[in-house]
Amino acid sequence: MAKSRSDYFGLGYLVSVILAIIPVTSWICGFVTRFMEGKIVAGLIRLIFGFTIVWIIDLIMMIFSKHILRLLNI
Repeated sequence: MAKSRSDYFGLGYLVSVILAIIPVTSWICGFVTRFMEGKIVAGLIRLIFGFTIVWIIDLIMMIFSKHILRLLNI
């Protein structure tokens, strides 16, 4: 069976959920992931607002859908 990959740098699901639970690592991994995807505006918004409601939404989405919030695709 193939190993399921998650959003943070292609790490496994369990590792990504653990990183999403910790606010600082979630903030860092969130904006780095968006910058690596080439989404500069989305990365900047995560950099500025990552410690607010975005963290809670990312945590919920990571648990249920295995992906972080993709509000802006710019």
